[in-house]
Amino acid sequence: MHPSNDFISLIPIDIRNMIIFWFFILHWYLSLFCQTFFLHRYAAHNMFVMNKFWERFFYVFTLICQGSSYLSARAYGILHRLHHEYADTEKDPHSPQHSGSVVDMMWKTYKVYTAVYYNAEPIEEKFTKNIPTWNRFDEVAGSWAMRLFWAAFYIVFYIMFATQWWMYLLLPIHFFIGPLHGMIINWYAHKFGYKNFSINNTSVNLMPIDVLMMGEGYHNNHHKHPGRSKFSSKWYEFDITYLIVRCFDFLGILHIRKV
Repeated sequence: MHPSNDFISLIPIDIRNMIIFWFFILHWYLSLFCQTFFLHRYAAHNMFVMNKFWERFFYVFTLICQGSSYLSARAYGILHRLHHEYADTEKDPHSPQHSGSVVDMMWKTYKVYTAVYYNAEPIEEKFTKNIPTWNRFDEVAGSWAMRLFWAAFYIVFYIMFATQWWMYLLLPIHFFIGPLHGMIINWYAHKFGYKNFSINNTSVNLMPIDVLMMGEGYHNNHHKHPGRSKFSSKWYEFDITYLIVRCFDFLGILHIRKV
């Protein structure tokens, strides 16, 4: 037996179970943080500004956290601006109103994302203005070689520490965690929830206390105030990502734009 396997076998099963549990939790929330903080609030909406060092830092951090499902800040930002401009119309890149199922919606989103990523379609300037762009990094981070590397890493990690067969069922979530987070909001936050504001689209807030989506679940609030870095509106709503943004602002990592 390989020495490393001998070492792993010495780790108690309870500890290995906890390693798998915390690996999954950390991957879920760190990937989600990169999407709501860097891709959504920064790239798509320019809710705050960062210098080039911190922008590049969060590019790399997003690759590490999203891994095999890395999303380009430029492509994501353009798609999200298109979503706000054309919400619930045929031009919306991801609308339940024009898709028969969540799989159909995600396939349409993928096709639009790919077209934007490879500049296959002309994009109006208002959708590209001030969006962060690092093409060389995207070419590497979004390549199939890099995606397969991360997928292999997840598989090896589970081979080393998983103790039950059902744990391997978590692997598809790791593989597609970035698009999965987007799917939850783009599908379910236009179908199930409550509204604080009456607006001309179907966006809703998924839950009063958003502990699963780090503030992204306040989709109705966000569509009402798309330029505001705080997604919560009611006293009982809690947007933890906004608190992190405030801390980063205090530390000088970024500066929140005044709306």
